[in-house]
Amino acid sequence: MVTRHDADASAALLEQVNNALNSSTALRIQGGNSKASLGRRVDGEVLDTRAHRGIVSYDPTELVITARAGTPLVELEAALDEAGQMLTCEAPHFTEDATVGGMIAAGLSGPRRPWSGAVRDLVLGTRVITGMGKHLRFGGEVMKNVAGYDLSRLMAGSFGCLGVITEVSLKVLPKPRQTLSLRLQMDAAQALQKLAEWGQQPIPLSAASHDGQALHLRLEGGEGSVAAARERLGGEALEGDYWTDLRDQRLAFFADARPLWRLAVPTNTGVLALPGDQLIDWGGAQRWLKSDADAASIRQIVGEVGGHATCFSAGHCDTPFQPLAAPLQRYHRQLKAQLDPQGIFNPGRMYSEV
Repeated sequence: MVTRHDADASAALLEQVNNALNSSTALRIQGGNSKASLGRRVDGEVLDTRAHRGIVSYDPTELVITARAGTPLVELEAALDEAGQMLTCEAPHFTEDATVGGMIAAGLSGPRRPWSGAVRDLVLGTRVITGMGKHLRFGGEVMKNVAGYDLSRLMAGSFGCLGVITEVSLKVLPKPRQTLSLRLQMDAAQALQKLAEWGQQPIPLSAASHDGQALHLRLEGGEGSVAAARERLGGEALEGDYWTDLRDQRLAFFADARPLWRLAVPTNTGVLALPGDQLIDWGGAQRWLKSDADAASIRQIVGEVGGHATCFSAGHCDTPFQPLAAPLQRYHRQLKAQLDPQGIFNPGRMYSEV
């Protein structure tokens, strides 16, 4: 059993929230600021979570780790790696300053997402400072405890609009026994066709991406299953850190000066006729687009196949997140009113109406 108490700054965070409530001051919640380019600009007093850091508890036999929000993500992953375990969501860092709280608030998942689940799927429980000035615990610290589970998951992808995450308990899993990456020369249309085919078969895929030139695959599992899949799929061994570079947007594709868009589309969607250059991730369910096209044109084309588009380039689009239909917009406003009645937490970060 590993227990660490690096720095509990929850009292100071709670005091800042209560002062903001008393003075009706908006708060801009941030940790390492690695996801600062996502969402709309927030004007407010900075509430910095980085002083509230440290792994609270970690017992590898329980497959659960609990950490404070300001804990560097690299620190948490290093502790898991030492025990031969990992966060299966493969959350992006973008910078070395990424924190655990930022990972939850942004809710972004890496290349393993379609096969191992999203950030929210790992959340067992949270501690949150609410818009009523209370420091509350939701959910639990063991996988059997599901009380309040949904409210804890609600914090994933909320971008700090619903409360200040101070602590989170996450489900972890053992690292795969064998990992092998392959590169297969084929165009995007062929790659999507093959991926649709392989999706119906027992192939131990854990990542699939097409960078415009070739299909990249990652196989994970037992030695026998990985070896058999490699023999069947062919291709050449892929060296280097392709998946980490894809996760953290360090591939040459992302260096393009044009605005970056993230497109989420239904599984088995074919090649999209969009202006610009595309990189395929998540076996085809996620596409990255570099394009100068306007937001309305991009969203219309993506919407026609049942998908949605998010702008990842700060300041390029006044509505970076997919505009909400009226019923969803109403639910967002009602939820914000319940958890943050004075509207002090990251106001307008996701949508101007909330």
